[in-house]
Amino acid sequence: MVANKPLASITVDHGTEFTSKALETWAWERDVKLDFIRPGKPTEKGHIESFNGLLRDECLNVNPFLSLADARQKIEAWRQDYNHHRPHGSLGHLTSAEYVDRYDKEAISKVTNF
Repeated sequence: MVANKPLASITVDHGTEFTSKALETWAWERDVKLDFIRPGKPTEKGHIESFNGLLRDECLNVNPFLSLADARQKIEAWRQDYNHHRPHGSLGHLTSAEYVDRYDKEAISKVTNF
């Protein structure tokens, strides 16, 4: 690991769930850079805004989290559905997993396996 050079980055908006001390600590402990879009510029990274909105609307806002373990389980279930069961128009109506299997397995593994 090179000092001051994160292994990966996550692009997020300025929603409260992405500006928490807990996320900042998590990222720092894993050498992950939090890359915030510019305030007031939601179109700067439209795909990030879209994903964050889906995560917020379909998971974070509708599930009561009774414990950290419960939150992890519910968020993981949503992630599995999002990646393995839901076709995405931007990926030619493939699921994310199908897209990775067909087109970009090596490149995506470099980003997600840190």
